[in-house]
Amino acid sequence: MTASLPDIDTLTLAQQVAQMVVVRTCGYLFDHQIPYPDWEANTATMQHLVKLGVGGVIFLGGSAAELALRTQQMQNWAKIPLLIAADIEEGVGQRFPGATWFAPPMAISQIARTNPQLAAQYAEKMGAITAAEALAIGINWILAPVVDVNNNPDNPVINVRAFGETPSVVSPLANAFIKGAKAYPVLTTAKHFPGHGDTTTDSHVDLPVISHAPDRLAEIELAPFVSAIASGVAAVMSAHLLIECWDAEHPATLSKRILTGQLRDKMGFTGLIVTDALMMEAISKRYGINESPVLAVEAGADILLMPSDPEGAINAVCEAVNSGRISAQRIKESVARIWHAKGQVEGIKIDASKIAFELAKPEALETVNQILQQSQIVSGKVPLSPTPNGRNLIVVDNLLGSGKFLTEQSPAIVLPKSLGYTTMLCDRHTPFDPTSETDNLPTVLQLFIRGNPFRGSSDLTQIGMEWFKKLLSSGNLQALVIYGSPYILEKLTPATNSGIPCLFSYGQMPQAQTIALQALFKV
Repeated sequence: MTASLPDIDTLTLAQQVAQMVVVRTCGYLFDHQIPYPDWEANTATMQHLVKLGVGGVIFLGGSAAELALRTQQMQNWAKIPLLIAADIEEGVGQRFPGATWFAPPMAISQIARTNPQLAAQYAEKMGAITAAEALAIGINWILAPVVDVNNNPDNPVINVRAFGETPSVVSPLANAFIKGAKAYPVLTTAKHFPGHGDTTTDSHVDLPVISHAPDRLAEIELAPFVSAIASGVAAVMSAHLLIECWDAEHPATLSKRILTGQLRDKMGFTGLIVTDALMMEAISKRYGINESPVLAVEAGADILLMPSDPEGAINAVCEAVNSGRISAQRIKESVARIWHAKGQVEGIKIDASKIAFELAKPEALETVNQILQQSQIVSGKVPLSPTPNGRNLIVVDNLLGSGKFLTEQSPAIVLPKSLGYTTMLCDRHTPFDPTSETDNLPTVLQLFIRGNPFRGSSDLTQIGMEWFKKLLSSGNLQALVIYGSPYILEKLTPATNSGIPCLFSYGQMPQAQTIALQALFKV
């Protein structure tokens, strides 16, 4: 136990239970900037919860510079040092602009097809850069790597977040990420136990069911977790999945047979067990916002991540202890593991004057470029000769939600425009008019599509498919550029003429757009 962590026995039951709770807030500095007020606590609420003694905070949104101020604000409020977490599976810049944003992990598995050693080097660099940049802005708990085996192309939520489609690829790359991160005083997290890769349901919106036999789970789903534990991963995040062969009644997050019986006892994991977000509908709408935290603690969870009602969750667990449903010793065991984790990451000092020199360093950006270039897939006849007065048709899921990768200054717009193309944007809300007189134009079709939480599908939108079919049948498809999901590439390229240029990038960020379009036009 370190000097700043009190003896567990000096804490009240409520204080001990509060240490097991991690609450969500926004990285923006001001309350009026909070984009999801139903999920993200405002300043007054956060100050109350931190002073109440919650054990940690998970941040989403805001710039990297803002987050540096916010993490220190939280730590200054706290009597006991906080775990500061973030879902930064693709680098700190994935969530907090200004820092390094990597291509999704599956991009590295593409490199592993021909050069496993180089791919492992990139995964290790990714882990190290992510950890260094996280520490620079006050994050001490990285909720990555994803060690799910994405062997179902229709998976709507894991998709390119995984390091691959087989355990033989996922395990070494996830281990390399952990190795890179472990060079710094941060926690890493293997998720989503016991494996979310073979589902067609998004647990953010409903409860997926896994019907595989134990032998199959051991061979495919569990193998990367076993490997990550051997590599010293600090935490394992549970999945909101019903694993019928182990527990036909309770999802993994709420199952003692799974979290304690399998992960803790059979697999020998001694680190932190953290739930996936308890506000997700696979849990919250089925088990209740205050009953589910109690069930999770009974199952063996140490950390209750993002309960819908943090204070209610603390009170519910305390009531369960007072009634004899949960033992006081069970709570102390979790707090002891939390103390061990906090002792590993204690003492982050942020120097605001140096942040600009610690994030997105040239060598980090060059690593991103190398991964993007070496994972990019090109087919057909390139380069393409630009067509004056041609059309640059960009299709996204939702134009209002694409600001992170698509603005007026994005390469996907600016580069074709400089070559004489007229920009046309559409999303799933855009009406499709196959009779429009302006449709008979040679067109570069750019599709931004990948599986994401809450999206509900990994497939191309109807508007995107209709445009693809129309351009193909009319002979106006000059080139196809896909950013995001390789499974869309696999569906569309067989239909294209072998001579039509087709480029695929796992990334969607501006760097990915530049690299793809430079390859298309050779500019």
